[in-house]
Amino acid sequence: MATVALTAENFNQYVEKDGVLVIDWWAPWCGPCRTFGPIYDKASEAHADVTFGKINTEEQPDLAGTFQIQAIPTLMVFRDQVLVFARAGALPGAALDEIIANARALDMDDVRKQIAEQEEAEELEQTDDGTDEPQ
Repeated sequence: MATVALTAENFNQYVEKDGVLVIDWWAPWCGPCRTFGPIYDKASEAHADVTFGKINTEEQPDLAGTFQIQAIPTLMVFRDQVLVFARAGALPGAALDEIIANARALDMDDVRKQIAEQEEAEELEQTDDGTDEPQ
């Protein structure tokens, strides 16, 4: 499968789909990005059930700012609309394959339960210390 150019206009369309979405945040002038590009493209061919998106941070600065991209390449993995992995730096192909396998293996009901528990604990912390009202 070829990679998809993600933009502010089509980003939500891809993130809101079920399944695994892998995103490579990159820029044309970035040496490590150029090194990682062929590894990423090869993975996109090997994992036909996964959507591989690329976001050019030069062309999409607002999107990069929203996700606080401070170093490139940055890899993000969404599974069923949930961000499950984010890391800056180029990866070898085997590591990328392992990250994809781990994303596929996640029990998303359990992940959502953990997220809800964490959010609830954070809300309790805020109200207990008197610094914030619950939202």
